[in-house]
Amino acid sequence: MTIRFTRRQVLRSALMLGGSGLAFGAYASWVEPRFRLAIREYRISPSGWPAGLRLTAAFISDLHASEPYMSTQRIAGIVETTNTLKPDIILLGGDYCGGAINKPFIGPATVAPILADLHAPLGRHAVFGNHDHNIGIASVRRAFAVARIPTLENAVNRIETEAGAFWLAGTASALAYWLRRGSESGPEERPIITIHGRRFRGADDLPGTLAKITDDAPVLLLAHEPDQFAQVPERVALTFSGHTHGGQVYIPGIGRPFVPSLYGERYAYGHIVENGRHLVVSGGLGLSFLPVRALCPPEITLVRISASFAA
Repeated sequence: MTIRFTRRQVLRSALMLGGSGLAFGAYASWVEPRFRLAIREYRISPSGWPAGLRLTAAFISDLHASEPYMSTQRIAGIVETTNTLKPDIILLGGDYCGGAINKPFIGPATVAPILADLHAPLGRHAVFGNHDHNIGIASVRRAFAVARIPTLENAVNRIETEAGAFWLAGTASALAYWLRRGSESGPEERPIITIHGRRFRGADDLPGTLAKITDDAPVLLLAHEPDQFAQVPERVALTFSGHTHGGQVYIPGIGRPFVPSLYGERYAYGHIVENGRHLVVSGGLGLSFLPVRALCPPEITLVRISASFAA
């Protein structure tokens, strides 16, 4: 049997497809990145986690403050929403300023005071990301110090609760130094990492950071780039990372075409378990390079940690 289409039918179908493409493009370049905000929740029971210690952590990463997608008003709204979740602790995963190409930049001196309105009984704690180094890490450090937001750069903090103590460790960025046009900046002893044609050296020191832990209380690790997880030992109960933005674009049946990682989609997004070790990668909140998000909405990540959860 032969099916024939009239010229009018072909034209109508083409217009419908074209309209659908335009609508999806508008959604990906305007609606999802600017107006959507998801709460992504995980319940995780790490091996050896103390039975009486129940912890809820809100994780915010990759704001990339810039107009019009991540304005000061939008950041304030994210802070307010995070506070309404009533987490025990708030973790900040880096890349606070600077977003998509050619978009107006909002500086750390403006962003940090807004983040200072985050409140949780066990405090708010931050690490820095590669973009924080790109824009000038000294200015970002200064802004966070003025805003009294504690930061962890290859450092640890022992946190006491009524149910027991745990350690919060934080590493510096593994892509801190972007080697532009053949420059060789950064610690010479560190290897050069090449991702999508860009060359970097890191400032992270995972072994040195964990060596500062002095007892057997459980450890949570905050590391901007999830690639660091490949070297994380079993001693760490759970690692929190951002950086990838979940690829910013997810295509069903195809996956995430662009993930800034040596491991492709292995550590791109979500709750990953390898050899009993746990990693949570947030989809982040802002934009980097291309100003689009498609089926990967901005998110606040909420992680509930307990030895067990009632059915």
